[in-house]
Amino acid sequence: MPTRRIHLINPKTDSLTTRPIYFNRALYSPLAGLLAVAACIPRDQYEVVLTDENIEPVDFDLTADLVGISAMTSYVNRGYEIADAFRQKGVPVVMGGVHPSFMAQEALSHCDAVVVGEAELVMDRLLDDLRGGAMRGIYRSHQLHPMVGMKMPRYDLLKQNRYVNKTFVQTSRGCHTGCTFCAEPLMNGLKFRYRPVDEVIAEMEACGSRNISINDADFFGTPERPKEVMRALKGRGFRWQAGVTSKLAEDDRMLELAAESGCTMLSIGFESISRDTLKSVHKFVNQPDHFAALVQKIQSYGISVFGLFMFGFDGDDATVFDHTVNFNIDAGFDACAFSALTPYPGTLTWYEMKKANRIVSFDWTMYDQGHVVYRPAQMEPDTLRLGLDGAYKDFYSVKSIASRFPLTGKRSRAQWLIYNLFMRKASKTENIESIAPATPETQHAPNPPILPIKREWREAVLEGLEPEPELRQSAE
Repeated sequence: MPTRRIHLINPKTDSLTTRPIYFNRALYSPLAGLLAVAACIPRDQYEVVLTDENIEPVDFDLTADLVGISAMTSYVNRGYEIADAFRQKGVPVVMGGVHPSFMAQEALSHCDAVVVGEAELVMDRLLDDLRGGAMRGIYRSHQLHPMVGMKMPRYDLLKQNRYVNKTFVQTSRGCHTGCTFCAEPLMNGLKFRYRPVDEVIAEMEACGSRNISINDADFFGTPERPKEVMRALKGRGFRWQAGVTSKLAEDDRMLELAAESGCTMLSIGFESISRDTLKSVHKFVNQPDHFAALVQKIQSYGISVFGLFMFGFDGDDATVFDHTVNFNIDAGFDACAFSALTPYPGTLTWYEMKKANRIVSFDWTMYDQGHVVYRPAQMEPDTLRLGLDGAYKDFYSVKSIASRFPLTGKRSRAQWLIYNLFMRKASKTENIESIAPATPETQHAPNPPILPIKREWREAVLEGLEPEPELRQSAE
């Protein structure tokens, strides 16, 4: 029997997709990372308790030998509050996730230890130090996980009746695209690492659900690998969705296999309908003149398209909102999410804006892709904030929903309605009325887990690095 307890906590996110809306359920569970961490904790030595503050309160009176907190930037401040409260009770705290991985020194002012990057290769060492009473500082592997022999995520810890999409299976890590606003290449690298297909299928069969979200940065990242996975999925009765980039989504054979293996939705980061804007942020794979035809092609295979768009690029002016939403409605997107460009600490966009003195707020709570934390190039901050709100209202208006409803074809009408009703209601519950107030600069500089490969980007990052005694992982 376990003699110790570890309490894993996801602080409240309060985003459109993690806010319980209908039947006390959220659209997505944010717990995939913590379920993987829990898998690395020996069951015969530790009881693991998992709390998602989006759906339940944190029990600060729960006795634990260790509290583990995972946080992204927009809710890391809440993570720090939770960490401070447990440490005041004498409970050691370790933090991980995207923001602590980039801002490890900042996180260490609130916790005893920080896991930078991937947890799998450092958890044994961290637990050994915990048992010896010497857990402290930064835990980082100086190599990337080969994605072979990964332990089964602890799906038994998940309160499955509180989420619509609850099962996330990762088949790869990394992304070729290297967008300047994205943390993925600086967390997991520009090279793809793949799990063995049989291990992917084994997890899907054992996860307890036939509805799967593939949790890759780009499932269609290379021409052949996703086809191997989809061939293995055929005939198994799964319904799945995934995030992909647009280039290989134009491949008819890829879409045929997707449909045959149970794909119901593809989420695609279109980002902008301006080719010049896409070039400026190194999203070269996107071709805006192909977007409408691509949506129709994917839908012809019975697969819905969830489009992701961003406002506030330097090429955007006040006309971008109506132009984009009208395009989305005319093209018949099944669902869309809109966000304000956000210079997350450690991304290349961060370094560019920081050098130009354009970042106004360093309050991480405001980094929710709804508030405006920087000075846009061609519009007032209020224009960006109001335009973003208006985009949601227009795209999810009753008229738009009625015009886009899939009366014909093989797309799942039930799934379509769930997404549109969730997004319509969730966007109406947003409590963002203004731009982020100006704050003093952060006292800590971000240290990316992996340095960029391109020389000019590496130089930009190195200029702003905070000194750290440990060696930084290579870009391999």
